[in-house]
Amino acid sequence: MQTHLLLCDIGNTTLKIGVADEKRVLTSYCLPVQNEETADSFGFTLLSLLTHARVAPDSILAAAISSVVPRMDSLVREAVSRYLDCPALFAPHDLPIPLENRYDRPEEVGADRLVGAFAARRLFPAPQSLIVVDYGTAVTFDCVSGQAYLGGLIFPGPATAVAALAANTSRLPTVNLDIRAQEPAPCRDTATSIRHGLVFGFVCVTEGLVKRLKDQMSAPTKVLATGGFSQAIARLSTVFDAVLPALLLDGLRLLYFEENKS
Repeated sequence: MQTHLLLCDIGNTTLKIGVADEKRVLTSYCLPVQNEETADSFGFTLLSLLTHARVAPDSILAAAISSVVPRMDSLVREAVSRYLDCPALFAPHDLPIPLENRYDRPEEVGADRLVGAFAARRLFPAPQSLIVVDYGTAVTFDCVSGQAYLGGLIFPGPATAVAALAANTSRLPTVNLDIRAQEPAPCRDTATSIRHGLVFGFVCVTEGLVKRLKDQMSAPTKVLATGGFSQAIARLSTVFDAVLPALLLDGLRLLYFEENKS
């Protein structure tokens, strides 16, 4: 029987679940994080996704997990043990990340940021420096030099900005951020004004922060992006050298199969 690895990237807003073999991520799913989730409901979700992916539950060797939501950790561990009968391995505690962590308090860095930085370095070993931009609930800019994680920047994410704008104003609506324009323009309705302001605002923030970070790093520097909004930025800017939607899941795969498997 072919064996597989379950991948879980647990964020504040979304939960990404994937299935991988030793060579690649085979498929992935993106679900909302549910406040009322239980170990049983999560276990049944895993079984349902594996059925859809046509992967036998008993082929799962382990679950490799990145989490920034502590309340989910014991729940996920219990669900994986009960419904898949395999270990749940959390980065970086169960799956050590082979990068020097230069944060003043290393335990403060989100596991997702470290896994993304590790994956970037493994996938792109040649450049001296890397900047990884991840668009989630927050946008993070993480810097790697050689085999060291230097730290980075944190900025509110697109969905967070939209929600905050609607929640803290009387007349501004919640809008989606889908646009076709290539350049910002004076807009003649409120919804389009918000879209142009936020989308092109994030383009300028990304370009500006990346430039300022690159000026402080040793060349050559490659800029990588992940997260759902990265493709929208890439359509409007040449700031990224590569857009890698499965970067974090690929990092978990690499940690298990290439770094920590006994």
